[in-house]
Amino acid sequence: MEITEVRMFLKDSPDKKLKAYATVTFDNCFVVRNIKVIEGTKGVFIAMPSRKIKQPCSKCGFKNEARSKYCNQCAAQLPIVPVTTTADANNGVQSDQKDIAHPITQSFRDYLQKRILDAYGQEKTRGAG
Repeated sequence: MEITEVRMFLKDSPDKKLKAYATVTFDNCFVVRNIKVIEGTKGVFIAMPSRKIKQPCSKCGFKNEARSKYCNQCAAQLPIVPVTTTADANNGVQSDQKDIAHPITQSFRDYLQKRILDAYGQEKTRGAG
């Protein structure tokens, strides 16, 4: 699979960890939007698009955000359910987010991250100049 286009959308807040959003086109026929470029303690990295995990209320069935204490529909108390995604299970971190799309192999993740971070560097330089 070839990355045929990377579009970068810089965020203008210098004190925040989120630096940009990327839209990546694969083989001129498939697009993934909202890949985040984040400044971490060990440098810049990418985070794949994700959504908040929901849990249904046992009383009314309304889907509430994970770790909510009360139902947003009927106000019933919700059970405390530990939330762990597959990626998080590897390092013991609990998350309220689940990836919508993500690379399966480390080699493709490295390729994707390199292309996005290269585009980020170019866009950052273009914006500063």
